[in-house]
Amino acid sequence: MTANRTVYLAGDLVFRPGAVAIFDRLRALCREAGLEGLAPFDGQAGIESLPPGLDTILKIVTADRALMDRCAGGIFCLDPFRRAADMDPGTAVEIGYMMAQGKPLAGYTTDGRPYPEKVAAYRIAAWNDTLRPRITPDAPVGSGAMEDADGILAHSDGMVQNGMTEGFIRLSGGTVAVHEDFYQAFAIAAADLARRLP
Repeated sequence: MTANRTVYLAGDLVFRPGAVAIFDRLRALCREAGLEGLAPFDGQAGIESLPPGLDTILKIVTADRALMDRCAGGIFCLDPFRRAADMDPGTAVEIGYMMAQGKPLAGYTTDGRPYPEKVAAYRIAAWNDTLRPRITPDAPVGSGAMEDADGILAHSDGMVQNGMTEGFIRLSGGTVAVHEDFYQAFAIAAADLARRLP
């Protein structure tokens, strides 16, 4: 397989139980789509034996950046992270990094609820409060009309995640696949990205 079909597999998956097996299955789905998937673990040989701490984390970040530099595109999991409304923040950074390189991106999630709905559900579960209409006139037009009890706008109507993260995927020419089955959602995203790579 040529290098220009190599794609970065990103998401909170590195933190999930059975992460190695998950990535093995995602690599297999990539091969079915004519891609070569690279997981963050693929650039971290030897790091697992280092002690936890700042130096080790920086080695992981450096290794992940080097993998992204090698890849022609990226496939990103946008599932909510740690029972919150938002996706993994590290994955959001990776979306921005690869978008800045002009690479095509694709996303996927098992949670197709609009982002403001996720925010509302999180606020009820975590803080037992609800969203309310924004009453101040200083909200950007079109970004959302509801705010939480702290006065923070619940924005990105029409998207499953924050407008910048999903927006970057869409601006790269990609879409966000939604399916209740995690692997099916990924397969749809992989097919989308495969069609856009040379």
